[in-house]
Amino acid sequence: MQALQARLTTPMNHRYHPTSVATIALLLAAITGCHRLSAPDVAPGQRPPVIGVSLMNLSNEFIVMVDRAMEQRAKEIGVKLVVNDAQRSPERQIQQVENFIAQQVDAIILNPCEVEASTPAVDKALAAGIPIVNVNSETKTPPTAFVGSRDEQSAELAMQYIAKRLGGKGEVVMMHGYMGQAAQIKRDAGARAVLAKTPGLHLLADQTAEWDRAKAISLMENWIQAYGDRINAVFAQNDEMAMGALLALEQAHKKDKVIVVGVDAIADALEAVKQSRLDATVFQDAQAQGRQAVETALKIIRKQPFAKETYIPFRLVTKENVAEYR
Repeated sequence: MQALQARLTTPMNHRYHPTSVATIALLLAAITGCHRLSAPDVAPGQRPPVIGVSLMNLSNEFIVMVDRAMEQRAKEIGVKLVVNDAQRSPERQIQQVENFIAQQVDAIILNPCEVEASTPAVDKALAAGIPIVNVNSETKTPPTAFVGSRDEQSAELAMQYIAKRLGGKGEVVMMHGYMGQAAQIKRDAGARAVLAKTPGLHLLADQTAEWDRAKAISLMENWIQAYGDRINAVFAQNDEMAMGALLALEQAHKKDKVIVVGVDAIADALEAVKQSRLDATVFQDAQAQGRQAVETALKIIRKQPFAKETYIPFRLVTKENVAEYR
């Protein structure tokens, strides 16, 4: 049921035909009527459920969007969130979870910095008997529940788009996120799966820009200097890096010869797609991920049935459909 709700969750400002809206509203009402989450009855002097949240990096626009969605949903259903920024540090993230355990929070939501290095945070929460929900990214130890998307799918959509635009032949460079982080590992795997099925498409170079726009500008400048006109396309594993690559290509007056695709559909990327500067991005539903994470944590606290895994599909965004997402 949660998986269906996740698929029906729409991006902010998504435009539907009125009939579609009515149909979806009726369907959601039908499937959620007996399990709709509402603010819990809290007696005077009694505290509401408290959920500790450790986010990978609040300087990243997509993570900020997840945070805002969590805060909004928590307010709607009467939950208190205690949000910490791990600032890209797995060690800091583990310390934050240890603090939540000491504070005896009712549940923890973790947006892991890395698959391996953030795993002790999950281990410690589970050992303390505190449920933990991973959002957007994964750890080696399975948490109580996971809410996110299949990152391989985002890379497959992006690389398939590139392959189609190039007629199945060309040289591609790929910008990685933080090495060892779940999205980086899976987006790399998804991209390489498409490359393996497209013999005429070759990976010319790949390197990390750590999800960062400024680092992506520098990396793209280096690649332009090293490979020149051999580069036919750039796949950046997130939009921050895609925008950095785009800016470097525009400054070098080479963008008209290179396809650039990112992931996340952040505001800058959507505007660039609208203006025909960025060729495409892949929409990842931050709002649905954030809201579902809070809802799942509350269901666990209330000992209600919950989905162990909730996956929200990615969607390709091009100039033809960008108005639906802006």
